[in-house]
Amino acid sequence: MREFELEPGEHVVLEARKHWFLFLGELLPYAILAVVPFALPKLIALAPQFAPYSSYVDYSTMLGRAALGVWLLMVWTNAWGAFTRYFLNAWVLTNKRIVDIKQRGYFNREVSSLFLSRIQDVTTNVYGAIPSLLGIGTIKVQSAGEDAEFVMSGIPRPEQMRDVILRYASASSDQAGGGI
Repeated sequence: MREFELEPGEHVVLEARKHWFLFLGELLPYAILAVVPFALPKLIALAPQFAPYSSYVDYSTMLGRAALGVWLLMVWTNAWGAFTRYFLNAWVLTNKRIVDIKQRGYFNREVSSLFLSRIQDVTTNVYGAIPSLLGIGTIKVQSAGEDAEFVMSGIPRPEQMRDVILRYASASSDQAGGGI
């Protein structure tokens, strides 16, 4: 089941998620936190002033293994949450509208759409050396009326997506104008 129903004559043109590099950036802290308990005994041994605390980092005891298991389970759960947000957050462009799907939590999802005939301006922004090299940027879609603008951050190849949006928006406004 899709998060939204396609109207008659509507088809998906493009679906986009955040750039994979940003996803790896979100996972990096969890990878570091997963390695910390295994590096901690060696780090404590390097600092003589912390040697009395080395008994607290003993994974040969039942309590130590349980604490390590709980730690790794918490890290894994949070990393899985980051993956879930990455995978379920998407921007879908159809030939009639843009749909923004945001996963706020495990059981909290927000789906908003903007008809292409209401689009007035599409702006892209690529800021910084790494985003410029990797082609990561932000797209802002402004609509007619009081609707808030759609902001898509971390999009791969934002200029290409902007061009596709504008192409379909102009085709949509031509069809709307031609039917009057």
